[in-house]
Amino acid sequence: MNRPTLSSLKNFSKAIAPHQAEAASTKAAGDISAVFPSLLGIEVPPLPGRFADLQHRLILGNENRIVNAWARLLASLKTEIAEIKARGSDVNPSVDFEKGIAVDAATGHATFNDPQLVAEVRKRGAVVIRNVVPKDLARSYKFDAEKYIKANPSVVAFPKDSPSVYELYWSPSQVRARSHPNLLLAQKALMSLWHSSDSSAQLSTQHPLMYADRLRIRLPGDAQFALGPHIDGGSIERWEDPEYAKVYDQIIRGDGWETYDAFDYAHRVDAVTDMYGGGGACSMLRMFQGWLAMSNTGPGEGTLRVYPLLKQATAYTILRPFFDAQSGSTFTAPSTSFPNTALGAGQELAQATHPHLELEHAMIPVPKVQPGDYVAWHCDTIHAVDPRHDGKSDSSVLYIPSVPMSMPNLQYLVRQRTAFTQLSPPPDFPDAGGKGESGFDGHGTGADFSSAEGMRAAGCGTLKWDPAFAQSDAELALLEKANKIVFE
Repeated sequence: MNRPTLSSLKNFSKAIAPHQAEAASTKAAGDISAVFPSLLGIEVPPLPGRFADLQHRLILGNENRIVNAWARLLASLKTEIAEIKARGSDVNPSVDFEKGIAVDAATGHATFNDPQLVAEVRKRGAVVIRNVVPKDLARSYKFDAEKYIKANPSVVAFPKDSPSVYELYWSPSQVRARSHPNLLLAQKALMSLWHSSDSSAQLSTQHPLMYADRLRIRLPGDAQFALGPHIDGGSIERWEDPEYAKVYDQIIRGDGWETYDAFDYAHRVDAVTDMYGGGGACSMLRMFQGWLAMSNTGPGEGTLRVYPLLKQATAYTILRPFFDAQSGSTFTAPSTSFPNTALGAGQELAQATHPHLELEHAMIPVPKVQPGDYVAWHCDTIHAVDPRHDGKSDSSVLYIPSVPMSMPNLQYLVRQRTAFTQLSPPPDFPDAGGKGESGFDGHGTGADFSSAEGMRAAGCGTLKWDPAFAQSDAELALLEKANKIVFE
């Protein structure tokens, strides 16, 4: 394959240098609090009556199966939660990047080389990949981000009086980190855990696409960015969108939650995860959420917490609406009750609404990380942040998920590329299409891409995807379409 050099990447930067053109916003201005009612102190309103009809359609003919599955699920949760309490952070797997990931020299494909680790990641839904980026380089991302913020004091952030999460997407640090070759390999290894029960599904796990997201610099003592347990990727859409609902068919209609495969992407490719235009609701399929550490941070220091029981937690979330709102034990469907589910918002969970998960005990902080470590969690993993940062230094990360190639994702990528050229927030985020970082000093450009493959993942440059290494007819067809959509 012809691979352009970094010097040619820098020459290309002029062709995609962001310009100052004004564009009309397609989403309301705001910050990360627009996604989560809890951050705004807003109670989730009751859902309209039509959602009782939705429940009726979902459970019809499956009532006894659901009740029996629920009983088995509660018993399993009780046993597994006891182990989680005993092990704490050790329950979350971790692996060294160099030792744990095998790369095919010919194709560039990456996989994990330890079957036991793979099994643990599948069960827990999260993993820490250590030393993905050199420590000094990861630290420089933070220092440069701080300079960028200081140079542009008008940047929007949450909370306003003590910022932690910045509405920044195109800083040099973010462009460099997203395109780092090691990060792309880590994403490939993570997505290699996925498969499809439908051989015709057009998706590639070995050709990651870039998804522009925010950054966080959380200072010691902060208790305002107390984002509680939640799941990204929509809320009511998991039940309401017909294709998205098929992802969870085994839980409601099939042989039971025990046979549910969280890593089957057959019905995720065309699932609609944002039916209500939520500010910050993600319309791109992210197989794993993730962030790259720019600082040292550990449990209790403003870090991530996860619920390390992917299958059972997902089954509980999907079945919970069919049981009474108080005890969660009596079958009451159909009703309009979808606990803590708001239209156009992320799916939040709480002890009061999801009692059997024992969230106060089973939300486990990820192990201590250093700059350059990459933390990833499955798109359905329940996660939160420490309610208070009790550490002595900042807890800083760049949000970078693992995104596969698919037709919907490619279509988003093209829109996102336009946002990059205009320095506006990406299509999924508050004030999308608006002014954003246009006019900011020191913003990222094409010269900041760290690799040719990273530039391609952003839909930029001239390096096309090579269909010669396609692993199936469906992937071959997708790669050919991708080159036309992105580069022609």
